[in-house]
Amino acid sequence: MTVNGLTTSPQETRKASFWYGLPVGYVSLDLEPPAERVMGIVHQLRTLPEQERSEADRALRLYAGIVSQLNANRVQECALGVHPNDSDGFTTSVFTLSTLPTGGSSAKLVVAGLAGRAADGRDEDMRPLDLPCGVGFLAEKRPPAPRSSQQPEADDVLPGHLWQGTIAVAEPSSPELIVLQMVTPDLDFVDAYRDVLLGIARTLTFTDPTRATADEENREDEALTGVAAAMRNDFG
Repeated sequence: MTVNGLTTSPQETRKASFWYGLPVGYVSLDLEPPAERVMGIVHQLRTLPEQERSEADRALRLYAGIVSQLNANRVQECALGVHPNDSDGFTTSVFTLSTLPTGGSSAKLVVAGLAGRAADGRDEDMRPLDLPCGVGFLAEKRPPAPRSSQQPEADDVLPGHLWQGTIAVAEPSSPELIVLQMVTPDLDFVDAYRDVLLGIARTLTFTDPTRATADEENREDEALTGVAAAMRNDFG
């Protein structure tokens, strides 16, 4: 499991304000590719034969369009998951983490109100969550899968519906909600993907885990004396 730190502050003053873990099998999409990397790809494209260059150019433009759309919607993380299934094939999913402003309202009150609706049974698609980082809620939907306007023949093999799971918790240091979402076309594995989404949400923390680890190591060093301290110095 990898631990990621994100923030909603501008890039030049970026400092992580919350952290979470991603399980094995997910690869993060670079939402802020350095300009020199993009220019390097462009230079490489220019060296390709015409047909390959055209296809690669379309792929690059698609990537740029997706990244632009994700950034416009305050998406802080987009991770693609590909996992083997019981049929010797693969099942896929997309995990996103975004921040949602509450218009100056208290994010905790917004989450508490929605969680209350779920607890009272006023919204059958929602249920409250008691997470290590605070109160949240889980909402589930099965929206129709998007259809292809440019390749309508592909609609015959595309899934009819998707599963979309959404968890929201309050950001304690700002009037924003942290929204974790999992989407998959594989409706046979909904329970497993719900567990993955809940597992990620349970790792969400507003305390820097690297600082906690450093503090623990410092306390251990201070506690070591005599032979133990000498062994620590010799062997690390």
